[in-house]
Amino acid sequence: MSDSLSRRSFLKSFALALAALAASSRAAAAASSFAGPDDEPEDDVKRVLREKFGDRPIRKGHLSLDVPDVAPDSREVPLLIESDLPMTASSYVKGIHIVVDHNPDIYLAGFDFTPAIGAATLDTRIKMRRSSHVRIIAETSTGELWTTSRFVYTSLNGCV
Repeated sequence: MSDSLSRRSFLKSFALALAALAASSRAAAAASSFAGPDDEPEDDVKRVLREKFGDRPIRKGHLSLDVPDVAPDSREVPLLIESDLPMTASSYVKGIHIVVDHNPDIYLAGFDFTPAIGAATLDTRIKMRRSSHVRIIAETSTGELWTTSRFVYTSLNGCV
């Protein structure tokens, strides 16, 4: 009898492992249908970035983005954006821009800053059409562009 119990336990564990593997494969396939390799922007996003920032290089760094990996309600996705760049009269973050790859309007918002604010920090909420990369671009007073991005999964459709 202990043989049948151990076989039963083994089969049950094996079935659960197969189910978990199948679920993770489906999740990976779903993610790949939304996102290009890593966080490489698609052509529409590259066009919007070129229109907004010209041919200036956009480098990674100096920004942190706190956003949920899974947003249960895409009508209200919280973002906390912070930069470690200086905020002095001669060198400061003059703008933070939010780009969401799969929104009807890819360029979602831009916020202007002055050195008087003391720190380049932004706490806001956005709407997302569907699961997508959220890209943040900081523009400095000297014309440099810095970026960070995160892929956010959504469950409810927030944009029409």
